[in-house]
Amino acid sequence: MRNGLILAAVLVGTCGLSLFARAAEPAADANWPQFRGPGGLGVAEGAGLPEHWSATENVAWKTDIPGRGWSSPVVWGKRVFLTTVVNTGESEAVKKGLYFGGERNKAPDAVHQWKVLCLDLDSGKVLWERQVHEGKPVTPIHIKNSYASETPVTDGERVYVCFGNLGIWCFDMEGKELWAKPIEPHKMSFGYGTAASPVLHGDRLYQINDNDESSYLLALDKKTGNEVWRVARDEKSNFSTPCVWVNDQHPQIVTAGTGQVRSYDLDGKLLWSLKGMSSITIPTPFAYKGLMYVTSGYVGSKRRPLYAIRPEASGDLTLTEGQTSNAGIAWSYPLAGPYNPSILAYNGRIYVLYDSGNVACFNAADGAVVFERTKIPEAHGFTASPWAYKGKIFCINEDGVTCVLKAGDKLELLGKNPLAEDDMGMASPAIVGDKLLIRTSTRIYCIMN
Repeated sequence: MRNGLILAAVLVGTCGLSLFARAAEPAADANWPQFRGPGGLGVAEGAGLPEHWSATENVAWKTDIPGRGWSSPVVWGKRVFLTTVVNTGESEAVKKGLYFGGERNKAPDAVHQWKVLCLDLDSGKVLWERQVHEGKPVTPIHIKNSYASETPVTDGERVYVCFGNLGIWCFDMEGKELWAKPIEPHKMSFGYGTAASPVLHGDRLYQINDNDESSYLLALDKKTGNEVWRVARDEKSNFSTPCVWVNDQHPQIVTAGTGQVRSYDLDGKLLWSLKGMSSITIPTPFAYKGLMYVTSGYVGSKRRPLYAIRPEASGDLTLTEGQTSNAGIAWSYPLAGPYNPSILAYNGRIYVLYDSGNVACFNAADGAVVFERTKIPEAHGFTASPWAYKGKIFCINEDGVTCVLKAGDKLELLGKNPLAEDDMGMASPAIVGDKLLIRTSTRIYCIMN
């Protein structure tokens, strides 16, 4: 790990095939309950979803959001939830791209306000706003990170938000606080800050806290916030959200880490592990067509792997020198992993978006190369994760420009959709029905035809 290279996207969120208990369930495409939506896949199939937009074209509404936050919006029914933290002092200007010198050794001295917002999906009107804390931060963050990088998660009855090194809060849909659980602050590598989001499954809420002092995986009763179990982890700072994988073998919690990828059963017992990740782990694991995809690709590491893991995996899955598969790993590549964006599974293929603006594509089942790394013309600085619908791949860069690619055997750029000059794009979007919700550094857009 090289001290100082930008940790540009410590903003991954929830993943997994979460099972939500609810009395009345809207249509599946009406909800986007976690980071990258149902299954953490970042895929939707609404026929009316937009393909072209700008800061004014195909904009149903836009709402300015105070403060800074790289958490994604989540949606249930007609309610949009997101988090932000307002610096009452002067915020340091953010430089785009990958660079050295973004780490900060001291927390800012100004008072900050940690907030949860609920917006109306049809109008963008703020329905309620709750401030959960006010004070000076006790830990620093990278200049490009935020104190609100963890994405909320909801089951349609409650919404759960985590602010790293501060706490977890649970609200009902009307904004009433139901419970809160403090999180003891811990040192993160180079003062980069936190990012891993909470995950829902059944009656439990899971939160990972990988730091430089005392790492753990935590299970809480989602209704009360009471601790069900806690597992200590021999792991340093990471920024990847776990994924709950429900398969034919074992329901399990997959955690991507720098030291090891580990999978636990729902009681916290270790099922399998895997060494060989890069020195910073950000992308979120997810399940697709029977396999679990795990990756990390810090640009300064010699290892930047992409793994496809079988559901029957058990024990130590670590590959020996020259191996690309074994009894637990269906296929892998040692240098295919992205740094910040999570990978995308769509129409039987795995698309890998790299920060530099290159894209590679693999067959999801056997790892066969569909096309090698190919540059998106005149595009760079990608931190947010890509998404897909209507046979197209969408990638928003830090300039707020979304590149539209044709999903297929080669990289084909169909067009670019720019937003305003002050719309820095580092948060992954939400997709519901015929609406696309894009959060930028200053506002949230509702895009629709």
